[in-house]
Amino acid sequence: MIIYVSASVCRDGNGTKEMPFKHINSAAKIAKPGDEVLVAPGVYREYVNPLNAGTEDARITYRSTEPLGAVITGAEEVKSWTPYQGSVWVCRIGNSIFGDYNPYTTYVYGDWYFAGRSKHTGAVYLNDKMMYEAASVEDCIKGEVYEYSWEPEASIYKWYAEQDGGETVIYANFQGKDPNKEKVEINVRRECFMPAETGVGYITVSGFRIEKAATTWAPPAAYQDGMIGPHWSKGWIIEDCDISNSKCAGISLGKYLDPDNDHYFTVKHVKSPTQMERDAVCRGQYHGWLKEKVGSHIVRRCNIHHCEQGGIIGRMGGVFSIIEDNHIHHINNMMELGGAEIAGIKMHAAIDVTFRRNYIHHCTMGIWCDWEAQGTRITQNLFHDNQRPEFAKQLPGGMMSQDIFVEVSHGPTLIDNNILLSDATLRMATQGVAMVHNLICGAFTCVGGGTTTRYTPYHIPHRTEVMGFMTFLHGDDRFYNNIFVQKWPANALSIRRDSTDKYDEENREVGTHVMDPYPTYEDWIAQFDMDTDTPDMSKLAPAHDGPLPVWSKGNVYFNGAKAYKNEKDSLIDTEHEVKVDVTFEDGKPVLSTNLYEFLDSFTSDMVNTGVLGQAFEPEEPYENPDGSPITFDQDYFGDHRGTDILPGPFACKCSIQKKLW
Repeated sequence: MIIYVSASVCRDGNGTKEMPFKHINSAAKIAKPGDEVLVAPGVYREYVNPLNAGTEDARITYRSTEPLGAVITGAEEVKSWTPYQGSVWVCRIGNSIFGDYNPYTTYVYGDWYFAGRSKHTGAVYLNDKMMYEAASVEDCIKGEVYEYSWEPEASIYKWYAEQDGGETVIYANFQGKDPNKEKVEINVRRECFMPAETGVGYITVSGFRIEKAATTWAPPAAYQDGMIGPHWSKGWIIEDCDISNSKCAGISLGKYLDPDNDHYFTVKHVKSPTQMERDAVCRGQYHGWLKEKVGSHIVRRCNIHHCEQGGIIGRMGGVFSIIEDNHIHHINNMMELGGAEIAGIKMHAAIDVTFRRNYIHHCTMGIWCDWEAQGTRITQNLFHDNQRPEFAKQLPGGMMSQDIFVEVSHGPTLIDNNILLSDATLRMATQGVAMVHNLICGAFTCVGGGTTTRYTPYHIPHRTEVMGFMTFLHGDDRFYNNIFVQKWPANALSIRRDSTDKYDEENREVGTHVMDPYPTYEDWIAQFDMDTDTPDMSKLAPAHDGPLPVWSKGNVYFNGAKAYKNEKDSLIDTEHEVKVDVTFEDGKPVLSTNLYEFLDSFTSDMVNTGVLGQAFEPEEPYENPDGSPITFDQDYFGDHRGTDILPGPFACKCSIQKKLW
């Protein structure tokens, strides 16, 4: 059945073509497996709560009939502003409009939030741009530049809210603009399109603009909401949408509400937040965390931007998903929020998740895979400018910046055929990572660190069931056929301190030399007396607790980038100056580089699953989610690599100007 919705009809109907519903949620109440909800262009100021699930063979599809023509928003327009003082105006909103959730009394706060309880989930938007929350009416009147912002020119637009009886009073500094003549909105709804109940699976959402919701802080051991998400179900497709201006998360593929483990550390204090994450994994098994019930979502071809916690977030609920062809940018640039759940994509337990062909830039960090990045593949993505601008101060409680962060996972985590251009490429407080055929212009940081007293689970291969827990030995990493370029300054004076306590002073020297403390496989295996049938446990204890081996072969190093001391078959060029930059043609990124002039005849060997072996702890190969092997014979564009295997992400050096996305 086709169900019709149109905001422009003069009165509500019954969902037929002749008498469409005025509200999408009316269709969401009756849509059944196999139904398609066609939504005409218009602004839909509502919360859509799908009641029924589709099936694998009969999905329920919600489609904007005009691409991005239908807008689902969590905001309401306000035209009742009156002058207050200077360029500040004031309005009064009756609290009944908010129901039982008032964003202007609800703080962004919870487990793993480090920037202090001062910002609310509410927001004011001027011409589709989120304004900055002031600490007082006086600060709102001053309208000064916010020194932590990545966009200081926008930070003078301020708002402040307070309660007066049954009303929320909002003051806003519009810097000379008349808010009654501009488009000014306030967010009032927590979510835009997300089932209230779990288990509402097999839904497609296609072609909508989804924006301006008062989402809450979404850490891993808490309910994780977003403006849109499947809420602990299976088989959603979110495609061709524009998702923006969430106070916290844009898309949530994350965790259900578990009242016994919801912000436990923040509320009760007595157990560490890390312990509560371990509890969340085990409790999740009880709450249906199985391949047959949760995950296997697709997020594709979406433009996700200007959200202040994350573009896509999720704990456990995103397993077995594909996130592809998305443009994710300008995440957390306001720098009002700070904590450990902030990135373009932040996922815990990205088991068998594939991130491919995404374009990620101007985010606090690009992709952060935290815990259980087992079977995770990050491939054919473009990253640049995921770093704090020089003019912006580091937010106290804010996070470090890098293209990719893999944290406290046992692997296998595969990073291949990516273009990584920010000043830090990979923060690797982890083990079991393979990097193959990447162009790497930034440093590896936190190598061998960041895991003190932490132990995390690993899983039955290609399943969610827990196989065991283990601390981190570090190593077990592989580097094949990458190109390393020291693009950013490497001297000590340029090293960033990305936290106010100086704890996170970071390496900025590019290359695999950071793996020098780790043994080769030959040196590591020699410790174990493999010829004896009666191994001595006491004798082998130091080897069992020691670092794991590293493999490194066929890499290229330019501009002073440094190789692992045991590197095999590498090219180290100390003679030529290599340039790597992203320019733009018609708004599209283009790679400009001269590095291929200096590869000469250097080639490397084909890499495949057999070459990479298996990650140590889960004993799982670097393979596809279906268990089939991978041969790295396709490049960043999907072009075929022939018999002459070039290092880096491109199969040929046919042009120094390459359109990337």
